[in-house]
Amino acid sequence: MEKEGYKATIGLEIHAELKTKTKMFCNCGNDADEKKPNVHICPICMGHPGTLPVINKKAVEHVLRVGVASDGKIADFTEFDRKNYFYPDIPKAYQISQYKYPLVSGGNIKGVSITRIHLEEDTARSSHDNSGKSHVDFNRAGVPLMELVTEPVIHSGEEASSFAKELQLLLQTLGAGHANLEKGEMRVEANISVSKTEKFGTKVEVKNLNSFKAVEKAIAFEIERQINLIESGGKVVQETRGWNEEKEITFSQRLKEDSNDYRYFPDPDLPKLKLSEISEFSVDNLRKSLPELPWQKRDRYSKSGFGISEDDIEIFVSRKSWADFLDQAVKEIGGDEERAKLISNMMISEIAILSKGIDSESDEYFGKITPKVMADLSTMKKSGLLSSRGIKDALKILYTEGGDAKEIAEKNNLIQKSDVGELASIVKTLVASNPKVVAEYKAGKEQSIQFLVGQGMKATKGSGNPALLKELILKEIQSL
Repeated sequence: MEKEGYKATIGLEIHAELKTKTKMFCNCGNDADEKKPNVHICPICMGHPGTLPVINKKAVEHVLRVGVASDGKIADFTEFDRKNYFYPDIPKAYQISQYKYPLVSGGNIKGVSITRIHLEEDTARSSHDNSGKSHVDFNRAGVPLMELVTEPVIHSGEEASSFAKELQLLLQTLGAGHANLEKGEMRVEANISVSKTEKFGTKVEVKNLNSFKAVEKAIAFEIERQINLIESGGKVVQETRGWNEEKEITFSQRLKEDSNDYRYFPDPDLPKLKLSEISEFSVDNLRKSLPELPWQKRDRYSKSGFGISEDDIEIFVSRKSWADFLDQAVKEIGGDEERAKLISNMMISEIAILSKGIDSESDEYFGKITPKVMADLSTMKKSGLLSSRGIKDALKILYTEGGDAKEIAEKNNLIQKSDVGELASIVKTLVASNPKVVAEYKAGKEQSIQFLVGQGMKATKGSGNPALLKELILKEIQSL
């Protein structure tokens, strides 16, 4: 974003809780949805003297897979460090993190260069009641936390939000984490500066942005605030600021610390890791374990010839169960492009209506409709056995009852009538009883034909073949 010659420069720090059975350094359960406070705790994650942490191998694997997916460089040597600071949500008065030797260096997601991706433990949760008392829930303390730091190459809130969405999608695709911002499973922090020169301005960090909209709004506000401050003769101070969702403004929290303030040093209780000596952590093995990545799926659908719009492609890319359903249905029809487009349209429009109120990732979302049913319906539509109305009516029944698509359509009289003799008789009566409409058509009013087709569909209770009806109506009018 540029205003009055100013250029905004933004770097992101994104934390994401990882999906593992246990916490980062102990055997306590990793349950982000636990409501009862302080049940998933033990002497290790509570930082009791004399306890020894043990590295969660699955958490390390998650971070390495993110690194490979984003074309980052996997470390040969890595270690964990102690980041020293006191705060009520840090039970040990230090956090186990990584400083000099992160698991991943470099990489790129959606055109944004990545500086590093490292692994640490999450903090506890603090809450404050109306009586002025503060409470700390240590269930989250010690949960595996991935931190990704970008290069300062972003220039707007929209670009920052787009990157964060793609990272969220990648984490979900890899099964590394749910990355739900509203639940705090993914938190975005933005480092923002403005300058009229090629040099960076003074950096201000805005912490804990918990929605993509908040990312956009907070960055836009902070850019504006800094420019106005400079223009009025003031000076931007390096500090940490929060975001007030209600007022849509940032507010000062504390002066920004430097790395020296944390007095990092290698954790003496944890072993150094030589990743090249762990066979399953080789780049080749990690790459083989990756599923189709979001940008690969996006590219495949856009080149498929299915005629799916960009917006609809994003729906399939962001919902794995939908993409799997579509791919299976398309496989059933041998990749036919016309029928594939019809299936995607049925999923986006009709199924969305039938499943209103059901989570789009739930097993119940498609009701009793299977990919084969969708494939059969698309085949019946293409061959003229089912009209668009017939498709909708069949889907309603199949959604709740299941069964064979053709049998359901026949049982409920949804098969289009294409018998020329039967339809010709209906058309003859139709044309004879609508002389005014026929006259309008003959006078050049083309849309009059659609009225007659509609009347024909009504007469056949929606089962007439509209294309054949139109053809017979035109032939009957021409014979007058």
